[in-house]
Amino acid sequence: MSQTQSNAYIIEIHDRAAGIITRDERGFRFFSSERLFDSLEGRQFRSAREAERAARAVFSERSRRASSQLFAN
Repeated sequence: MSQTQSNAYIIEIHDRAAGIITRDERGFRFFSSERLFDSLEGRQFRSAREAERAARAVFSERSRRASSQLFAN
């Protein structure tokens, strides 16, 4: 019996669809589904977990920037 793995995964960060990653011969490629994550568009990752960590980092950075601007005024 053979198992097949999916070739595409959705990455969600805090209930937001950050993007889709697709498997190819070099790893996983990220396709942004929301403007916030456009900086990752087309990036290649070694694993799905690595892509998810990168999306979380983008979200965290954006959240930190937003809260620092909020308190700066």
